[in-house]
Amino acid sequence: MGQKTHPIGFRLGINKPWTSNWYGGKKYSDYVAEDIILRKYINQRLSNAGISSISIDRTSKKLTITINTSRPGIVIGKGGKDVDQLREEIKQLSEIETQVNVSEIKRPEMDPKLVGENIAQQLVKRVSYRRAMKRAMQSALRLGAKGIKVSISGRLGGNEIARTEW
Repeated sequence: MGQKTHPIGFRLGINKPWTSNWYGGKKYSDYVAEDIILRKYINQRLSNAGISSISIDRTSKKLTITINTSRPGIVIGKGGKDVDQLREEIKQLSEIETQVNVSEIKRPEMDPKLVGENIAQQLVKRVSYRRAMKRAMQSALRLGAKGIKVSISGRLGGNEIARTEW
């Protein structure tokens, strides 16, 4: 597997879709900047919701944001109150009609971003890095992944010399 190009950019349009779908025209740079602001805001506000990806679709009068999450209950809230509040906050940032869709990730152990965040949270809780890596790999392979590659680097185990384990 080559490692000199970005893996998503390498696959775009072939077997991975774009994360933003819209036509910019003369407002292209404004839309890109707004997408970056919206993604940062949603990731900060819902930091513990297990967000894997955020997809943004624009038409001339409507903005549709789809949040892929492993914990939809945290995003939606009781009776949908939290998602309505999020919609209003996003509407203030983008100033056009906004729709927020929440889709659940059925198997979060198969999603690479969520697996990485899970390992990072375990390291923060002072779990052994080898144990965290092995547990993530076993759960992914048990659920039917064809393969998994995990790499951790830094001052592993509190050692003074940083190294990489994979």
